[in-house]
Amino acid sequence: MTLFTPSPEVAAALSNGTPVVALESTIITHGMPYPQNLEVARQVEGDIRAGGAVPATMAVIDGVLHAGLTDTQLEGLAQSKNVAKLSRADMAVCIAGGGTGATTVAATMIAARLAGISVFATGGIGGVHKGAEHSFDISADLLELAQTPVTVVAAGAKAILDIPKTLEVLETQGVPVIAYGQDDMPAFWSRSAGILAPLRMDTAAAIAAAHVQRSAMGLPGGQLVVNPIPEADEIDRATLAPIIAQATRDADAHGISGKGVTPYLLQRIFELTDGRSLTANIALVRNNGRLAAQIAAELGTQTSDA
Repeated sequence: MTLFTPSPEVAAALSNGTPVVALESTIITHGMPYPQNLEVARQVEGDIRAGGAVPATMAVIDGVLHAGLTDTQLEGLAQSKNVAKLSRADMAVCIAGGGTGATTVAATMIAARLAGISVFATGGIGGVHKGAEHSFDISADLLELAQTPVTVVAAGAKAILDIPKTLEVLETQGVPVIAYGQDDMPAFWSRSAGILAPLRMDTAAAIAAAHVQRSAMGLPGGQLVVNPIPEADEIDRATLAPIIAQATRDADAHGISGKGVTPYLLQRIFELTDGRSLTANIALVRNNGRLAAQIAAELGTQTSDA
């Protein structure tokens, strides 16, 4: 059974030892409209190539799990409608049924593991939703981090989530949460959530060394690297807090619940910030891609020297 199909570029990289960085595809299908989604996807892939690594955007197309997309496939996915949003629970069902789906953080980690890719860049991870003590709404991303050995570079959890509870779940699951270059935990659009991060590392080489050490010790799971959005692009916490509060009140007033909450809040925050939230989102994804390329390159060097 063929578990995944690499693009020609990714196949060559895996064969010759060129660093590879995995990318999710829900940002393309569910994150923004066409053609902006295609433009951003190409920009992030370009940032990774400029860093000396090869991008591997993951997606299921007509029942085939692709590790890396050709430009034609990328454009086709960007224009597709009614694409499934895949996580651990439904990824195999989609593949077995010949469907098409975009990968979330959890699904991308699974795809990266299958392909032998150790580093993954995304925007933000899912987490514990506010009110989870009643709804039990906790993202599968957190448990995936606890069991799949991939280093994930993100700008933290989205600020609409309960970040302290998200950190508690990650701690309980034994997932290292490493802030890059600062002591504070970033909060997606903002450089600081007002919470100290559990760990701090200041170089890609140190992060790669920690990944190698975890593997040598036989520790399950990956590590989460939280990379703050560039200062010039952030929306600071003081500005964002009342906007999130307003968006949350609006969601309650409209009876939005369950899986509909996150997309509603993101769209409402986009409206209330006059589009600044999307501009910041693009900046942080590209910033994460650049750091992930550095980590992948260091990981390749350290593994070959071992």
